[in-house]
Amino acid sequence: MQGAKNNIYTVSRLNGEVRQILEGQLGKIWLNGEISNFSSPSSGHWYLTLKDHSSQIRCAMFKGRNQTVSFKPINGQQVLVKGAISVYEPRGDYQLLIESMLPAGDGLLAQQFDALKMKLAAEGLFAADTKRLLPKNIQRIGVITSPTGAAIRDVLHVLARRDPSIEVIIYPTQVQGETAAQSICQAINIANQRLEVDVLLLTRGGGSLEDLWCFNSEALAHTIYNSALPVVSAVGHEVDTTISDYVADIRAPTPSAGAELLSQDSDNKAQKLATALSRLQQSAKHYQLKQERRLSLLEHRLQRQDPKRTLQQFEQRFDEMQLRLESALSNRLHILSRRQQLLASRLEQQSPKHKLTIEGNRLSYLASRLQDALQDKLSQSEQRIKYAAHQLETVSPLATLSRGYSITTDIHNQVVDSADKLTIGDSLQTRLRHGQVISTVTQIKPLE
Repeated sequence: MQGAKNNIYTVSRLNGEVRQILEGQLGKIWLNGEISNFSSPSSGHWYLTLKDHSSQIRCAMFKGRNQTVSFKPINGQQVLVKGAISVYEPRGDYQLLIESMLPAGDGLLAQQFDALKMKLAAEGLFAADTKRLLPKNIQRIGVITSPTGAAIRDVLHVLARRDPSIEVIIYPTQVQGETAAQSICQAINIANQRLEVDVLLLTRGGGSLEDLWCFNSEALAHTIYNSALPVVSAVGHEVDTTISDYVADIRAPTPSAGAELLSQDSDNKAQKLATALSRLQQSAKHYQLKQERRLSLLEHRLQRQDPKRTLQQFEQRFDEMQLRLESALSNRLHILSRRQQLLASRLEQQSPKHKLTIEGNRLSYLASRLQDALQDKLSQSEQRIKYAAHQLETVSPLATLSRGYSITTDIHNQVVDSADKLTIGDSLQTRLRHGQVISTVTQIKPLE
């Protein structure tokens, strides 16, 4: 039981040991794929997924590495990357830590170039002790190039200026295209069969990596290495480097420099200096290749123990938490926004403004009805008043007066309805239909 307990892993321990196994066994690899889910947080690190038609893998490229990339990656772009397999321990995901990234086309060529360079170096084709010395007195130069290119014109111009006595034999060949490498090999073999020149100058003008690709042929490298004639490689511009430069006996940075190297000046010092410099460059390159291989092994061992890897894990975790936080805040904001919209809608439905509008319309309706009712009531009252006035008029004394009757009152405004209430000398007021008469009683007679 005690042994069983010792074999019980924690999740952290398991992920850590899996990471060490992957990093230790696989090392650095090249991977071709399509970019998706690309993100670049404020930390400057890049996170992406590389996928093909059926699988995908998470990748990270940290700030110190991605600053050397000459383009901005986008989703859907096909790229070739170089990196080391590792495990992101907090999540238990295995991932590729990218060290370099190239567009797919250039990247594949660069990968093939590095692979062939390492292979030929291991086979000894670049070794300094295998390089042939140039003849001391060069009388005839064989130039392997295109007869119509700019390189041959530069070479002939320099040779004519520096040493017109040197003869030039051109071995015409293709210097670009799928069959160019085979054509160059044939030209070198023909020159070795004829043995009519002292040295061969393999040259062409500058161009892209794809344009110069025929000079990176493995077959051409072996042909140069096996040549009985010394070979000077002067391909492209000074910054261009090909496999033929590594395997040739001497490398010249440009076609013109190659011609100067093979021609003598007044005291021949330039040739000696150029030859020494070229050999120094070849030795330095060979030493550099050995040190690069050694450095690659040491880097691989160092990466397994490098605390920077742990720091990168924490940085990646921080970026992941930041992205999750931003996503959570965005989702929370979206939820709160929806909630606010629902509450606003409910508030709008319960708003007193709506009720006030309804009550206002109801009040307007009632006011209209009240106005109509008052108008009807007024009309009815007016009709009743007219009817009452008519009824009153029928019993009014004024109506009696209009028929020729009159009303007599005494000084106290009391109606005189009997002669017995009067005495001689009383003042009377008689109201007629139109006007009234003031009179004095002079005689009182009883009714016969």
